[in-house]
Amino acid sequence: MSNPLNEITEQIIGASIEVHKTLGPGLLESAYEQCLSRELSLRKMEFDNQVELPVEYKGVKLNVGYRIDLLVMDQVVVEIKAVDKVLAVHEAQLMTYMKLSGKSLGLLLNFNVPALKDGITRRIL
Repeated sequence: MSNPLNEITEQIIGASIEVHKTLGPGLLESAYEQCLSRELSLRKMEFDNQVELPVEYKGVKLNVGYRIDLLVMDQVVVEIKAVDKVLAVHEAQLMTYMKLSGKSLGLLLNFNVPALKDGITRRIL
């Protein structure tokens, strides 16, 4: 029996590879986000861009400026980067967004690599 979350991540990764194949490395994160959004739309996948992520502190939700780049199928947190090297802080950001949103699966996609397979990090809470 196949896992629906695995199928969603496979589709996201396929869409990301298509974007990277078309554009290559060297653009801004915002460009990759818009193009990936378009590719997900073409593949009829539901998603939201720039999802506000409040921090709950002592019973009050505070909007402190955190935003998930893409939330796909209301299940997978996607954080887009265009950096020379993925650092621990980038992975920590993904894990924090997953915790705050209550989502168990996240993808960190770094488009600034020669082959996108080397820029994919998948995390499970």
